[in-house]
Amino acid sequence: MRPGRQLALLGAIFVILASLAWFGGKGGFSDRLAPQLGLDLVGGSRVTLKAVTDTGAPPKPEELEQARQIIQQRVDSLNVAEAQVVTQGNNLIVIQVAKKENDAIRDVGQASQMFFRKVLNTTDGSGAATAPVPTPTVSASAKPSASASAKPSASGTPSPKASGSGGGGAMAAAPSATPSASASAAASPAAQAEGPVTEAQVQAKVGKAAWDAAKALTAVPSDPAAIQVLKPFADLTPAEINALPVEIQYYVPQVTCDKLDARVAGSIRDASKKAVACDGTAKNLLDIAKVAGTDVDTATAGIEQGTSRWVVNLTFSGEGQDKWTELTKEAFNNSGDPKCDPAAVDTDGRCRVAVVLDNTILSAPAIQGVLTDRSQITGDFTVDTAKALADGINYGSLAMTFERQETQTITATLGGEHLQAGLLAAGIGLLLVVIYSFFYYRLLGTVITLSLVLSAVLTFLALVVLGRTMGFTLTLAGIAGFIVSLGVAADSFVIYFERLKDEIREGRAPRSAVQRAWTRARRTILTANAISLLAALVLYLVSTGAVAGFAFALGLATLIDLIVVFLFRYPIMALFARTDAFLSPRVSGLGRVLHEAKEAKA
Repeated sequence: MRPGRQLALLGAIFVILASLAWFGGKGGFSDRLAPQLGLDLVGGSRVTLKAVTDTGAPPKPEELEQARQIIQQRVDSLNVAEAQVVTQGNNLIVIQVAKKENDAIRDVGQASQMFFRKVLNTTDGSGAATAPVPTPTVSASAKPSASASAKPSASGTPSPKASGSGGGGAMAAAPSATPSASASAAASPAAQAEGPVTEAQVQAKVGKAAWDAAKALTAVPSDPAAIQVLKPFADLTPAEINALPVEIQYYVPQVTCDKLDARVAGSIRDASKKAVACDGTAKNLLDIAKVAGTDVDTATAGIEQGTSRWVVNLTFSGEGQDKWTELTKEAFNNSGDPKCDPAAVDTDGRCRVAVVLDNTILSAPAIQGVLTDRSQITGDFTVDTAKALADGINYGSLAMTFERQETQTITATLGGEHLQAGLLAAGIGLLLVVIYSFFYYRLLGTVITLSLVLSAVLTFLALVVLGRTMGFTLTLAGIAGFIVSLGVAADSFVIYFERLKDEIREGRAPRSAVQRAWTRARRTILTANAISLLAALVLYLVSTGAVAGFAFALGLATLIDLIVVFLFRYPIMALFARTDAFLSPRVSGLGRVLHEAKEAKA
C-alpha cells in the first residue's frame, strides 16, 4: 500500500472544505467560521395560528392536516431550515423557527384562495389623482405607470411548449419584482381585530353626499371638484374598504392600492363576484373567477428552450383544463360578457388573466392563444421571481383563514445555556473515549485521539458549508447526534485494533499484521457504519424538525468517520508499523500481545 496517497486525498478534502467555509463567508474570523444555529441554541419564535372557517366551526382533521402540509411547504420554499410545523388540538397550527428567520414565516399562515380572473379594467391606484393640485394628474383613459398592460414579451402567435396529446401555449407577463405568497400580510392586527364592517356603517362614516357621488360613478373621475367630494373615503380603514361595493373600490381614487393590499387576507374569496386587486400601483377591476387554484395540477419554474429565459410552466387537471381553455379563449378574443376595457388589453386587443392569491395579483400575463392543459407564463423573470410565482401557484390553495393567537420568543440566553450544556456533554463524551483509548491501547490511543479530532474538524467545516448552501442548522438534537456518533467511531477502533492483536498473536510481522487486520476488519466496519447510515436515513425521511436534525447529524458524523477510517486511520497505522515503538510493550501495548503469543508457543 501507499499511505501517502490516502493522506494526500484527506488533506485535499480538508483544504476544499476549509476554503469553502472561509471564502464563502463574510466578516471576521468568527463570522466566516460560524455554523448556523437553530432555535433552541440561539433563540427564536414560536407562532400559534388558529384556523377559522366560514361557519365558525373547527375544521375537519383532514382539512387541518392539509393546511399544515401547505404551510410546511411554504416554509420549506422559503429555505427556512429545520422549521417545525405541527398541529395542536382541532384548530391550531404551531410554527417554530430560529431567530434569524422570524420574518420569513410572516406570510405563510395567511389565508389563500387562488383564482384566475380576467382583467376587465385598470387604473392608477397610487392616489396621485387625489393630490390638491389645480389640474388632475391622472385622466380617465390614462394607462397606469405600473405597466399593468405592458406590451407582452412573447410573439402574437402561440408557440407550443409541450409535446404529446395536450396542446400548449404561452402567456406573456410583466411580473412584479418580488412576487410573493401573499402580499396581504400588510394587514395589521388592528385591522383584523376590528371585526366585520357593514356597508351601512361605511355609508354613515363617509356621509350621504360622498356616498351618493361614489355610487353614481361609472368611470374614474378626473375633475378636481368631483374628486374633492369623495375625500371622506380617504379616511376609511382596510376593513371598511373591504365592505365597499366593488365598483366603488375601483372608481374612487381615494381607495388606493396601499389600502387594498392591507385588507384582511381572504377578503376576495368569493369566486362568483367581481373583485378589485392591485399589481404594484395599478388598480385592476377583475371579473368573476372562472378557474381556481385547485384546477392547477403543477406549476414549475424552468428555462425556456431557445431563449434561455426563466418561465413558469403550468399544467391543469382534467376539469380544470376545460375551464382554462374557455377562459383563455375569452381573453384571447376579448369575448364574453363583460369584455375588457381598451385600457386593460395589450396592443393586439387581448385581455390579461390575473393570477390572484388572496387579495394580491401574483402575475397578470396577456394571453397569447387559446390554451389547453399545458401553458407557460413568460416575462422578465429571474430564477428567484420565477420560483416565487411557481410556489405561490402550487401552495396557494389554503381553504381557510388563520388568526395569530400568540407569538412566543425563546431568548438567546436560554439558547446559550442549551449550547453550553450540549458542548459540555460532547466534551465529556470525547474525553472518556480518549482516556479509555490511552488506558487500553497506550500509544495507539494517539491514533484514536487524532482521528476523533480530525473528524471533529471536518464535521465543523461541513456544518459551516452546509449551513450556507442548504440552510442546515445545528440544534441541540443535532449535537446529541454527534455525541452518539462517538460510539460508532469508537466501535470501528475496537474492531480494527482487536483484529490487529489477533494477527500478532498468530505470529504476523507488524506490516503484514496491519494489512491483514485491515482486510479482515474492513467489511465489519463498513457493515456497522452502513447500518448506522441506513437508520439515520430512514429516521430523517420519516421525521421532521428536531428528530430530522438528530438523524442528519448522526448520518453526517458516520459518513465523515468512514472517510477518516479509510484515509487516515489505516494509512497512519501502516506508517506506525514501520517504527520500533510499534511492538514495544511500554509504548503501544502490542508488544505485550507478542510476548504472550511467544509464551503460549513455548
